[in-house]
Amino acid sequence: MTEALDYDVTRVMGVLPHRYPMLLVDRVEELVKDESIRAIKAVTMNEGFFQGHFPGRPIMPGVMIVEALAQAAGVLAMESFDLVGSGKLVYFMAIDGAKFRQPVEPGCLLSLNVEFVQKRPRVCKFAGQAMIGDKLAAEASFTAMIADPPAA
Repeated sequence: MTEALDYDVTRVMGVLPHRYPMLLVDRVEELVKDESIRAIKAVTMNEGFFQGHFPGRPIMPGVMIVEALAQAAGVLAMESFDLVGSGKLVYFMAIDGAKFRQPVEPGCLLSLNVEFVQKRPRVCKFAGQAMIGDKLAAEASFTAMIADPPAA
């Protein structure tokens, strides 16, 4: 079921443990529990990685795009399994078939489209696409595990 969302960055931070500079989801535009999510990353020149990637020609690193897709998947998993506030975390396990089609530059609104491929209580598989408008910037399949945080 698609729900009307008021899902801003504050609500994202209530679901994900990530914080600046590693929080890469700014808002969720659409969430269909047990199916898919469409989230947004507003790419700005203030991102720390642009200082060195690349001076004079800032491009968002591919690994950061895949991380943004994984964080969107984390929101989808936490909401789908009703785990928000449980203390559980979503951990990357594998990345497959990552392809980068177009540079992501400051000023872009990166649409993070992720869907479940396989959904199990502890391990899920996802397919994700990062879009700039109607153009595919990157895509990947990935696997994540839902577990307790590591002991301190």
